[in-house]
Amino acid sequence: MFGCSGVSTAPQAPPATYPVVAISDIHFNPFDDPTLYPGLAAAPASQWKSIFQSAQSLSKKAPSTWKSDTNYPALVLALAGVRQNLGASPVVLFAGDMLGHNMPLNFCLAYSNLPPATTCGPLDATGTAAMQQFIDKTVAFVSMQIRAAVGNVPVIFVPGNIDTYSAYGTGPDTTFLSDNANTFYTQLLNGSVDQASFQSTFTTIGSYSAQLLGSNLRIIAFDSNPLAQSPYLPPLDPYTELTWLDSQLAAAQSAGQKVWLIMHVPPGANTTATAQNAAKGVAPNPAEDDEAAMMWEPQYQIEFMQILSRYPGLIAMGITGHTHMDEFRVLPTGDVMFGIPGISPCFGNNPAFKIFTLSQDKQMPMDYQSINYNLAVSPPPAQFNGLYTFSTAYGATANTTLESSLQQLYPQLTPTSPGTATFLNYYVSSSATFPWNMANTGNWPLYGCGFSQMDEQDYVDCVNSY
Repeated sequence: MFGCSGVSTAPQAPPATYPVVAISDIHFNPFDDPTLYPGLAAAPASQWKSIFQSAQSLSKKAPSTWKSDTNYPALVLALAGVRQNLGASPVVLFAGDMLGHNMPLNFCLAYSNLPPATTCGPLDATGTAAMQQFIDKTVAFVSMQIRAAVGNVPVIFVPGNIDTYSAYGTGPDTTFLSDNANTFYTQLLNGSVDQASFQSTFTTIGSYSAQLLGSNLRIIAFDSNPLAQSPYLPPLDPYTELTWLDSQLAAAQSAGQKVWLIMHVPPGANTTATAQNAAKGVAPNPAEDDEAAMMWEPQYQIEFMQILSRYPGLIAMGITGHTHMDEFRVLPTGDVMFGIPGISPCFGNNPAFKIFTLSQDKQMPMDYQSINYNLAVSPPPAQFNGLYTFSTAYGATANTTLESSLQQLYPQLTPTSPGTATFLNYYVSSSATFPWNMANTGNWPLYGCGFSQMDEQDYVDCVNSY
């Protein structure tokens, strides 16, 4: 038929593409060697590198392993991996959690000269000020190491729930944001956006937008931490965050721009917590609503989905962090959020990050490669290495957007399909141990329904009728 019509059957050339590196959940722990604390506390952040190198060179100190956060040797390896795989990436996307877990407690123990696993605090005013100063120096140190690794490439960073002075892990307040805004602007953004505009929103709501790759693309760094479920009050107002997001999407649509949306905590089900709840019972399914754990408070998630529904097709790429796992979520609007695996292996995952391949005309990801550090290999690898490429691992159709490929893939992932075993392996970045994550084919409905069921009742109904 094509021959009779005179239409050429020659294959079309693939669209022009470019790479973008995405990282998340570094969770740097400066207390890995407690003997270094006095020197670190006394020195400016610019001298920390020499302190770490003099005390624990890579030949003497192993990188952190499962159940622990990123120590200095692991940070060096991870950033070397980013540098080696940066290529022509015009920007690095960082989905949050620069700081290690329990920073306020670990500081209190070191400051008070107490042994680990003891009660500490509350600190007095002098101790609190010292704690905040130490955390600020940790932010500055990690930011400087990232800058040294990526050269002049700007790094779009959104705060994680652990990037805070608070022990509760609910995200930063305005004090933390104001104290560290200059570091984030100069070291991470590398002065690539208007400083006044960045300062005005970052210091008040932890969010900002940037136009780095031309006038047709807006990158929105959205602080989703205040929307997350927590027994503690959020440090920032969730509705102010949502109103700002709505205004940014409206401005992008009016300007004819596409949007990349970057946030830390994703919406939808907390599949790990749900699996832990279900494991306490006799069945793998959350037969009761209270066994299903969700990431966000329901009223904020409803508002968020309503906002996105007003801008169909506007979001060209969305990325999240927080879970440390290599995952994705298909929202009711059809938008796909790509989960970035964590650098920290504290939840049983291997350290990993992603390199997206984006179409220049659509500003949408067409494919990605996962780069990991396999902690199970002996002797330890000398560097991060390629783990898998999405299109090869799942047989994606050429020249199809990654969003479309994932929308087609997730309904095919069942407990018995070969793709599910592949997904479970890559979910933990090919980790051989599961001390935190509980995903397996036996409780697959808890994870399979998490791909697309964002509402709690829809998620429960999906699991129980799987």
